[in-house]
Amino acid sequence: MRSLTELYKIGSGPSSSHTMGPEKAARIFKSENDDADQFKALIYGSLAKTGRGHMTDKAIIRALSPVRTEIQFVPQADFVLPHPNTMDLFAYKDGRQTTSMRAVSIGGGDIVIEGREETLGPEVYPENSFAAISTLCKANHIRLSDYVEQCEGKQIWGFLQGIWETMKRSIDEGLSVTGILEGGLQVERKAKYLQQQHMDESPETRENRIVSAYAFAVNEQNAAAGTVVTAPTCGASGVVPAALRYMQEKMQVPDEQVLRALAVGGLIGNLVKQNASISGAQCGCQAEVGTACSMASAALAELSGMEIDQIEYAAEVAMEHHLGLTCDPINGLVQIPCIERNAVGAMRAINALSLAKFLSGTRKISFDLVVQTMYETGLDMNSRYRETSEGGLAKLYRMDS
Repeated sequence: MRSLTELYKIGSGPSSSHTMGPEKAARIFKSENDDADQFKALIYGSLAKTGRGHMTDKAIIRALSPVRTEIQFVPQADFVLPHPNTMDLFAYKDGRQTTSMRAVSIGGGDIVIEGREETLGPEVYPENSFAAISTLCKANHIRLSDYVEQCEGKQIWGFLQGIWETMKRSIDEGLSVTGILEGGLQVERKAKYLQQQHMDESPETRENRIVSAYAFAVNEQNAAAGTVVTAPTCGASGVVPAALRYMQEKMQVPDEQVLRALAVGGLIGNLVKQNASISGAQCGCQAEVGTACSMASAALAELSGMEIDQIEYAAEVAMEHHLGLTCDPINGLVQIPCIERNAVGAMRAINALSLAKFLSGTRKISFDLVVQTMYETGLDMNSRYRETSEGGLAKLYRMDS
């Protein structure tokens, strides 16, 4: 598996696969064709079907600016796509096409360029399953966070400190803003409202309100193309920071412990990315918020000092109960149901933590098995429910309105 530095990325929303990935591909293409006087981008599949809502065209134009760029959305390609998020870039000079490049955005801001697998970074983790990692850690009497340090080096803590600071900043910025999000749905920012304490609220109500406020804050920032951290994607970027920020404040633990939690959460995200997918266009929202919930629950378990089997149980429960979750964003915007869904995912991570404290000894399903199940479920899922805005809420909302 590759480094956590390729999982946690700082970037602009609203979508790691539909904006960050295409923009990265376009920047590479521009750097290789600095003499071009015109560019064209053909955007296929899921990228085309939700591209305007996800600002895919704006991201590509921004990357290729100031050179004149033509964008064409091609929802139904006349060839078999290598991935739902496929795009072709063309460079021109004096009216003549000089070169082209095909890229696929595989999720989390990562891309693969046809014929250039080297665009992905080197592998730093020898083990590729939770079972193998667990066996190694138990044999050497080390925690999962120690394993991360062994593979990544001590520099990983400085990187994760920057990630954590960005996560906290996205919460703070989101909590400070009110108004209507762009896109035409008239979705109002609610994070600041959720900060307001209700009269006679119970401790449970307070927990739900604060966790939700933090998740709303991040995902409202994401929807507004603000700066967030992919955890593992932009669309699911609120789950991990909301759960960790709340629990850090509740437990009064220092950042050093939160960084170890982020390391364990990242390890879980890496395993899903390696063995399945974190792309909503490929496997639905179970791959995004489902993975984020697994990451958050494992991180919280590490923060609580739980053992490896308990951490695995927390991550497995979190993923298992997101299986089959569809990705059907209304109008292709990362607003409905995405913002609320991150709050629910963060609260569910806390619930999974609670179960893991008591029931890990009764576990029947391994984390590796539930990841494989998620992947197969995603591939079996009708394409209408995989980030195309052609089914579910996206379809019925248009009909109702």
